[in-house]
Amino acid sequence: MTTDLFNDDNPAAPLAERLRPRRLDDVIGQAHLLGPGKPLRVAFESGRPHSMILWGPPGTGKTTLARLMADAFGLEFIAISAVLGGVKDIRDAVEQAQAVRAGSGRPTVVFVDEVHRFNKAQQDAFLPHVESGLFVFVGATTENPSFEVVGALLSRAAVYVLQPLAADELALLLERGRLAAAADVQIEQTAREMLIELADGDARRLLNTLEIALATAQQDRRASIDAEFLRATLPATLRRFDKGGESFYDQISALHKSVRGSDPDAALYWMVRMLDGGTDPRYIARRAIRMATEDIGLADPRALRIALDAAEAYERLGSPEGELALAEAIVYLAVAAKSNAAYAAFGAVRAFVQSDGSRPVPLHLRNAPTRLMKELGYGTGYRYAHEEAGGFAAGETYLPEGVSAQRWYQPTERGLESRIGERLDELRRLNEAARASARRAGKG
Repeated sequence: MTTDLFNDDNPAAPLAERLRPRRLDDVIGQAHLLGPGKPLRVAFESGRPHSMILWGPPGTGKTTLARLMADAFGLEFIAISAVLGGVKDIRDAVEQAQAVRAGSGRPTVVFVDEVHRFNKAQQDAFLPHVESGLFVFVGATTENPSFEVVGALLSRAAVYVLQPLAADELALLLERGRLAAAADVQIEQTAREMLIELADGDARRLLNTLEIALATAQQDRRASIDAEFLRATLPATLRRFDKGGESFYDQISALHKSVRGSDPDAALYWMVRMLDGGTDPRYIARRAIRMATEDIGLADPRALRIALDAAEAYERLGSPEGELALAEAIVYLAVAAKSNAAYAAFGAVRAFVQSDGSRPVPLHLRNAPTRLMKELGYGTGYRYAHEEAGGFAAGETYLPEGVSAQRWYQPTERGLESRIGERLDELRRLNEAARASARRAGKG
């Protein structure tokens, strides 16, 4: 038995609801999670339900998977909408789950749709019941849970990333929908392709659009549906985005690449497309901060500050006024000098450390706050750079023993980084001169 608003046996229910899978094998898509030996398939077959966060764009099966998990383990199912619900709904869920436990000794699957819409206090309210085992918590979100789900709750749940449905998967679902609708209407190939394109990876949108098209065709007593008919009857669906969704991966990529490519007009275009499609401006702010660090870096250190200031301005002003601050930041990032040198260096060093293992810190670089440490040689021979000519200890080494001098960070010749490069070249020249002098002294 389930406790939610859905009624699978209701013939008047929307087509998308009537086609909601009853078995795991009926689910279309998410093969990376549901295929043989894949994480969610293993979880379903383990006999041990666990709390999880299902992260993905709309129409990818988050609600379906939550319901199927409850069915697979024979558990009660309670659905809460974070858009419409609040603390009272959480209290009601606790009372129902406690009654279930008193009767059967089993936990209850509590599904929270759009969990990112709950504030910190509301999310925290689930913690004691997840820890006690009263709830098997399943949260669904279209937002990055790293930013939108409180850390304590996130640490107690496995995160599964759902992907938009591919064109062949949508084609299979479209045919299922046509047959389930029992409509004596054929769909021409051009119309099929248009419906799949309009769905943009969203199964629910595909079925909703299909249902409207079939109903209109039957009303008009049409024997078939073509692309021209769809354009005439479904103008509102021709927009690529669902106002309530966050399926913006392609547009995010286009925005980021327009900034990286120093095209402010294209960057503004994609930003406005995203806003017009219903994305949270805070998400654009976070992306701007990443662009400033990943693609501009030290070529223009002001870029990060401008991105952070724009994010703060939006928090203070909200929409629509705060969106102008984000627009100004996007334009600045697009026209700023570009460098990914620090980004590349960070990745190279991380790869080196992971493959090289842990080397001891050289004695001369160790701190010596106690007498024993001093007796052991900690800090011996360290040269205090501020007491050296030019504030630089020429010839000193700072990497572990056995690691030769590296040039992981390769500054570009763009923006401020060109001056950084000149400075590093001068410091390397001083190092080489000092080491050559030391070698000559050693030979002498």
